[in-house]
Formats: sequence, structure tokens, C-alpha cells
Amino acid sequence: MSDSTPTGTPPRPVDSEVTIAGFSMVLSGFVAFMGIITAEVLYPNYSTRQDISDLGSTRPPDPIIHEPSATIFNSTMLVTGALVLVAAYFVSRAMDRRDFPIGLVIFGVSIFGVGVFPGNVTPWHGLFALLTFFSGGITVVLSSRVVSGPFSVLCGLFGGISLLVLVSVFVYGLVIGGPHPLAFLGSGGIERWVVYPLVLWILAFGGYLLGIADTNSASF
Repeated sequence: MSDSTPTGTPPRPVDSEVTIAGFSMVLSGFVAFMGIITAEVLYPNYSTRQDISDLGSTRPPDPIIHEPSATIFNSTMLVTGALVLVAAYFVSRAMDRRDFPIGLVIFGVSIFGVGVFPGNVTPWHGLFALLTFFSGGITVVLSSRVVSGPFSVLCGLFGGISLLVLVSVFVYGLVIGGPHPLAFLGSGGIERWVVYPLVLWILAFGGYLLGIADTNSASF
């Protein structure tokens, strides 16, 4: 995948696949950010100290659902997950290794599952949310092995931060039994330190794919 395509000729199939993957990733990141923001604005008295999933529904035993925030958030997760899966399919066709595309597939399925099972659907929502966090962090770290240059360092940083905060929640909650160092942010603030590095990576990785496809030098 290192040969250049002569000017004026159609792009090679692999370049088209990388372009579609990049487009899908950027669009999914845009949908995720703007969907969450829109749902937050329309949710009465919402605070970012609350869990992100509260936008779809709070947890039992007395779940609270506010419309249209719930529909917007759940739809956002469905669309975001579907677009990540589209990107995963085309990435798998454009590269030889399989660990990263498989991670991306699990990540996309997990996000989609969060939209299918809102917070009031237990235990499925919690399971898909956890799978989203873990698979997302691992996938972002794996992506550092398939990109080049300084962006590889950023992928490791974004994925590492997400996983570090996620693991620390379990360590402080189950092992240490004390307050988390970021407790002053609230559960929603801590969750955003797990989620937003992943969303930022989705946008950045999509831009990276579009960039290498545009130069007709797509390679993994």
C-alpha cells in the first residue's frame, strides 16, 4: 500500500476504503459530541457532575427519563456505534493486522449497546457501558501501533489516560475503600475523563485516516 496513484487516475481501492473509514470516524465523533451536548442542554437542571448515561435514563429503582434528552442521547449512541462499526469494517479491509480492527468492532458494538439499553435497563446498560470504556481504552492504545509519527504518542496518551482513570475507580472503590482523588468532579466528571479522551481520539484518528488517504499513501 505504498505505491502512489498517478495524478488524474481513480484512487486505489484501499485508498477509498481508508477514506470511508476516516469519514465514518470523524462523523461518529461529531455525532457523539454534539448529541451529548444537545441532550445536556435540553435536560432540566442537568449537571456534568451527573453520569453521562443519566441523559438516557437514571438507574433503578426510580429511574427518571426526560424527553427529548433521552431520545437524543440514545439515538446518538446508536448512530455513533453504527458509524464506528462501518469504520471498523473498512479499516479491516485496508490493513493486514487483526487485533486493532477487532478492538474497534467491540468498541462500536459496545457503544451501540449503550443506546439499545438505557440506564434503567439493568444489568445490560452497565455491562455495555463498562465494555465501552475498557474496549475503547484498549483500542486507542492498540491504535498507537498502526499509526506513525507523533500521533502514535497521542494515541497511547489518550488511551492510557482513559484506562488509568477507569482502573483507578475500581482500585479506590473496591481495594482502597477511600475517596477517589477526582471525587470533587462528581461521578459524571470522573466518567468524562474516561469517555472524552476516547471521543477525541475518534475524531483525531478519523482525520489521520483521511489524511493518509488524501496523499494516496495509505498504509498500516
